[in-house]
Amino acid sequence: MSFNPVNWFEIYVDDMARARRFYETVLKRTLSQLPSPDIEMWVFDATPDQPGAGGSLVHYEGLKAGGASTIVYFRCEDCAVEASRVEAAGGRIHKPKMSIGPYGFIALAVDTEGNMFGLHSMA
Repeated sequence: MSFNPVNWFEIYVDDMARARRFYETVLKRTLSQLPSPDIEMWVFDATPDQPGAGGSLVHYEGLKAGGASTIVYFRCEDCAVEASRVEAAGGRIHKPKMSIGPYGFIALAVDTEGNMFGLHSMA
């Protein structure tokens, strides 16, 4: 592959205002809201052509903060392809491929150790 495999991270929160205040204070960065259907997201500033992964704080009904509340997303051509391999490899699909509007598509899966991770694609 010709790119770094991780391209996004999410930190799940229960109280977005409190979490934003914490990260903006600690990191001295201003987060901005990312319009997304059904999910409240506030992103850390990032430059796509620079090294490193972008990410956000997320409030999503059904995913609680604490414990396993940070998700790493792996870049894919079509996240449905990688998601189709999850169960055969011993994991399970938490959320099949779904649209996140103009930001592409994601699928959420759980590995053999119980860790949730994400798959992201533009198609």
